[in-house]
Amino acid sequence: MLSKKVKDLLPLTHTTYYILMVLKQPLHGYGIMKEVERISEGSVKLGPGTLYGVLRKLEKLQLICQVDQQDTKKTYQLTDVGGGLLIAEYERLKKLVEISVKQLGGEL
Repeated sequence: MLSKKVKDLLPLTHTTYYILMVLKQPLHGYGIMKEVERISEGSVKLGPGTLYGVLRKLEKLQLICQVDQQDTKKTYQLTDVGGGLLIAEYERLKKLVEISVKQLGGEL
């Protein structure tokens, strides 16, 4: 069960959602940028300043953790709490789409 503090983070920005998704596997900063760009089909392109700001925030909230460091490359991965938040956001978005389909029906 997610804590109230974590639930208060919903809804996530699309950038944060993509970062959490790709961190289901360990990745370093450049890998995160490239994987987010790939899975978003180029619609989200992260600059280093944006990425590292978000990573610091997510790490402080214990949604991700550093799992390795080689030279200046830090590798991050989703924590259990971060995974729970990712699932909660997915469920929220899924419900939004379901309601939209019902309301808009054949207008889509």
